[in-house]
Amino acid sequence: MAELIAYTDGACSGNPGPGGWGVLLQAREGTRLIKERDLCGGSPDTTNNRMELMAAISALEALERPSTLTVITDSNYVKGGVTSWMFGWKKNGWKTSARKPVKNVDLWQRLDEAQERHSVTWKWVKGHAGHVENERADELAREGMEPFKP
Repeated sequence: MAELIAYTDGACSGNPGPGGWGVLLQAREGTRLIKERDLCGGSPDTTNNRMELMAAISALEALERPSTLTVITDSNYVKGGVTSWMFGWKKNGWKTSARKPVKNVDLWQRLDEAQERHSVTWKWVKGHAGHVENERADELAREGMEPFKP
């Protein structure tokens, strides 16, 4: 059975400013690549964190049926939020431990809903460190941002 992997990244020119997100979806059997799909998009006025979240959301929403996959991100914000903080936020009515509203709550809720139908393993990789697939996701994020740059 093929292993599904989604490499995700977000980019922003200014923070806030025009931004983009990118996803490299791969199906692999061992080291053999079976299928690959690129996704990207963007927004005229956003933040880097929102684009990182949109990349992860888009990866999960692109899958037509419930799947087992690994999402690989270079965002500590996304990985930490989804694996550590989200449970508490939900328990606290989407408020932080300091009782303040969670930033980007609309996207965190959408990510929570998107991952519900899948079995997701979240992994972090260091960005801009020569990881080929992460670099490709970064290129896609920049491509998604391009139409929104002045």
